[in-house]
Amino acid sequence: MDKVIYKELSYKIVGAAFEVFKELGYGFKERYYEDAIAKEFERKDIKYKRQIPYKLMYKGEVIGMYRFDFLVEDKIVVELKQGDYYSKSNITQVVQYLKTSKLKLAIIINITSNGAKFKRILNIK
Repeated sequence: MDKVIYKELSYKIVGAAFEVFKELGYGFKERYYEDAIAKEFERKDIKYKRQIPYKLMYKGEVIGMYRFDFLVEDKIVVELKQGDYYSKSNITQVVQYLKTSKLKLAIIINITSNGAKFKRILNIK
């Protein structure tokens, strides 16, 4: 039995990142990659919300605020980064997003000098 969460949607998301890298290459500001991925999501008919604020709650009170780069089809958090390595802080950031939102999956997309790379992060709780 295939246990990959949101397999087909994940492939579409990653495919959009590969397409953006193929067209733009490396070396632009993260914001421009985010703009291009939004355009590619539209081309691929992927429903998304961009720069979504999410509240961190404690006993019914807001104690913090996060902002996701993308929320795709209300299922997957997509965080876009530029750089050759996944930093521990970037992974921790996405794990916090998953805990806050109670969603099952996040994808970190790194635009590197060698191409678009991705890492799937699962919410294990």
